[in-house]
Amino acid sequence: MKEFKITYFFDEEHYIRRFIHVESQEKAEELVQMERDQYISFTDSRGIYHELNTRNVRVIQISEYHRIDKTKKY
Repeated sequence: MKEFKITYFFDEEHYIRRFIHVESQEKAEELVQMERDQYISFTDSRGIYHELNTRNVRVIQISEYHRIDKTKKY
């Protein structure tokens, strides 16, 4: 599984980020397309619950995310 970052932009200053685990970029795109014009809900990495109406989103970006383990010392 790969981790992808999805960013939902409402305007130039306001956005919400979501991280998902799927097999490929294509699967991430399919998920976003399937959720178009619907209410979705998720809890972010800080434990904050979000309900989002994707109809109000102006731009959605998807990118593969490479998490850095900050507990390791180099």
